[in-house]
Amino acid sequence: MGIKEKEKEKAEEEDVIDRDLERLIIPADHIPPPTTTNINGGSELSSASSQQEAFIKLIRSWATKKFITGCVILFPIAITFYATWCFVHFVDGFFSPVYSHLGINTIGLGFVTSIAFIFLVGVFMSSWLGTSLLALGEWFIKKLPLMSYIYAASKQISSAISPDQNSRVFKEVAIIRHPRMGEYAFGFITATVVLQQISGVEELCCVYVPTNHLYLGDIFLVNSKEIIRPDISVREGIEIVISGGMSIPHMMSITDTLMIHRPRIRKYEIPQV
Repeated sequence: MGIKEKEKEKAEEEDVIDRDLERLIIPADHIPPPTTTNINGGSELSSASSQQEAFIKLIRSWATKKFITGCVILFPIAITFYATWCFVHFVDGFFSPVYSHLGINTIGLGFVTSIAFIFLVGVFMSSWLGTSLLALGEWFIKKLPLMSYIYAASKQISSAISPDQNSRVFKEVAIIRHPRMGEYAFGFITATVVLQQISGVEELCCVYVPTNHLYLGDIFLVNSKEIIRPDISVREGIEIVISGGMSIPHMMSITDTLMIHRPRIRKYEIPQV
């Protein structure tokens, strides 16, 4: 019995070996070509796979760059359209409820009415009667404890871009040497001060240098001769500050060429009092 069992086990092992050999048989048309070793010691198969990976990385990098380029181009356009739509919707909301109450549902009629109303207010406030009423309204608002501060701050911001040269908070765009020689700061001239000293009188300009957009900054008193006045309007200067300097022109010309490198005091005779 022991010999028969051994022969049976041997036959089973031979059957398993035969089945494994049948599984390993590959048709002739599916046999891969023999690999040859290249100069560097690698195989052609590994070289082809590395080239495929490099091609995939190249396509991925190209697609990423094009996608980011599209985002960069579409982002300002989307922000512009969104801000314009919000502005139109906000302005339209002043008079659209009135037209809706009257049964008139024309799209954009409230916006046109609001723009016409703002224009008429500007025309009326430019007259003597409008100026008098505005002064009376400002006097009344300044008597209120909380609204006076809000109105004063908002009026200064709106006066900065006012077309009236006399009512502007920012008179001119100025460039001063700050904080040390060889470095310059971008600011706005807000006022002119006459400094009376024992040796004479010196004319100083109050220059506001924004440090955080427009509502925070430093004030410097600089000699009027040491200020560089570029050929830039106040509105362009505000755009430069808000954009973080990205909208600054590549070349600027100086309107006031009278600029000195050394501080010099103007001599005046002080009248006897």
